[in-house]
Amino acid sequence: MALSGFPAVSGVSYTMKTITPHEEDDDQDSDFKPLSADEAQQWRDANPQVSVWRILAMQALVGCLVALAVWALTGRQSAGWSAGYGALAVLVPAALFARGVLRHKNVQEPGVAMLRFFGWEMVKIILTVAILVAAPRVVVGLSWLALMAGMVITLKTYWIALLLQSRRLKLD
Repeated sequence: MALSGFPAVSGVSYTMKTITPHEEDDDQDSDFKPLSADEAQQWRDANPQVSVWRILAMQALVGCLVALAVWALTGRQSAGWSAGYGALAVLVPAALFARGVLRHKNVQEPGVAMLRFFGWEMVKIILTVAILVAAPRVVVGLSWLALMAGMVITLKTYWIALLLQSRRLKLD
């Protein structure tokens, strides 16, 4: 028997197996209880969102610190500029993405919201690649190692922001 979309191969049979639901899955579904509007509001109050702009500001600060640290450690100004440019390769596309996505955050259609999200993500990726391609022309004496260090450390900064936010919530 050949399934549609699959070529028929002599000597090979395609069979489809029916998978029965597990009994424990039904028990797990029955434990689910949707939140009331008041409970949802209490949950939102106890778990406030982290501001995207605050994370971008923290990333900018870390990017500057990395650039200064690289400059101090290597003694080469070009290495510091390279690390700073790497931070900018993260910050500029991320800021554009955040502005684009948040500008239309009250869209009611999930398909439109997802299309906008992926569209802005594509813009972010293309801009990041363009910034990296332009790096040898923009930064005199470019150090790719310093650029990547600035980029990676700046990119991973949002984890620090989320960690600090969760600790702040536990202290309150």
